[in-house]
Amino acid sequence: MKRQKNNPAVRFLVIFIGLFLLFYYFNIMFFGLTSPGGKHYVAFLDNHLNYIDGLRWLLLNGSAGILHWMGYVAITNKYELLVAGKGFIRVVYTCLGLGVLSFFSAFVIAYPKPLKAKLIFLLSGILGIQLLNLARFIGVALFWNRHRNQIIDHHTLFNILIYIIIAVVLYFWIKAGNTHTKHAAN
Repeated sequence: MKRQKNNPAVRFLVIFIGLFLLFYYFNIMFFGLTSPGGKHYVAFLDNHLNYIDGLRWLLLNGSAGILHWMGYVAITNKYELLVAGKGFIRVVYTCLGLGVLSFFSAFVIAYPKPLKAKLIFLLSGILGIQLLNLARFIGVALFWNRHRNQIIDHHTLFNILIYIIIAVVLYFWIKAGNTHTKHAAN
């Protein structure tokens, strides 16, 4: 009985789905482990390895810094950004974009490209996603009024926009590699 070669598309899909589920559910599990008062709270992880709080702090303080640079008075605490005379946002777990990052990271790691190309694209993509998240935080803090905008959820709107952007960027990243491979073969 002959052994069949692995189908690259099936291999990619299995790795992608596996990594996405691993990253996505690891983040949820870690959030549960670092949430004080939770059933499985681990103080050491919360106090010393809490990347979720670190990302929240970075996004809130980055947004406040940009707003200060733009001439606004903005203050933050652990979960909120307040812009004087404008509005405020409360940054909860779902605002951090960890699901989007899980999808993007799993796709890039699973896709068959050289390691260097993956690392450069992965790091620049994560940075780009978080810069878009900063822009969202600033826009929401300055212009969003939840009493006026009850029909449209900015989380849903941002997710749709970010997945469209990711799809376009991934398309060109994949196509660039295929074009290079075709030219090399000729």
